[in-house]
Amino acid sequence: MSQDPNAHFDSTVLDMIEHSPVGAVPSTPSYQDALKRLYAAHKVYADADHRDGHVTARALARLPSFHAENLGALLSGAIDAPALEGNFSIFDRYVGSLPPPLRARAEGFRVKVAGRPVHHRKHVVGEKVHVAHDLTHSLFLVPGAGPHPGIPGNYLFGSVLQLGTEAAPGPWAVQVHDSDDGAAVFDAADMREAFAKLQEVLDSAPFNMNELGELGFRTL
Repeated sequence: MSQDPNAHFDSTVLDMIEHSPVGAVPSTPSYQDALKRLYAAHKVYADADHRDGHVTARALARLPSFHAENLGALLSGAIDAPALEGNFSIFDRYVGSLPPPLRARAEGFRVKVAGRPVHHRKHVVGEKVHVAHDLTHSLFLVPGAGPHPGIPGNYLFGSVLQLGTEAAPGPWAVQVHDSDDGAAVFDAADMREAFAKLQEVLDSAPFNMNELGELGFRTL
């Protein structure tokens, strides 16, 4: 049995949030104190879908994460990074998972989250035309929140991206964002370290971005 005198009441508040259609609790001091404790313990997050609402970590834990479906093939060496599932395809799966009332609002984040279509840059060397491919930028979405709520459905979004120039292998990074300007980044030496860190992020969800420091991320 818990020795915390607030444990039973806090559990009641969690149930109340999950049974409320808008994640609301009474504004009385006892309930607001419970919310502060639950936020500090990362058991509750600001709800991206309801103004002034809340959502529980255990509810978010039931949500799927989204990333390139063929990520395992990349890590096994069966494919190269350019063959990863495209960002717009990943974003489509995220939108399709949402309740219908949220899908239109989620579509408003398409360009911000999934980026613009890849345009290959052509240049001529002698009589040959060479196509310089854009550096790898692979989208993922996980349940959670940051300094600001997530995007519709209570999702954080991020990417594993290749930095530097195309002339030689260079550093990579893993970035995570909320719906506004909250951002965290992990600096990786190479592709394998970057995607290994992505797996840690996927395994840790749901989370608040302020917990990512434990995984070696720095805030921007």
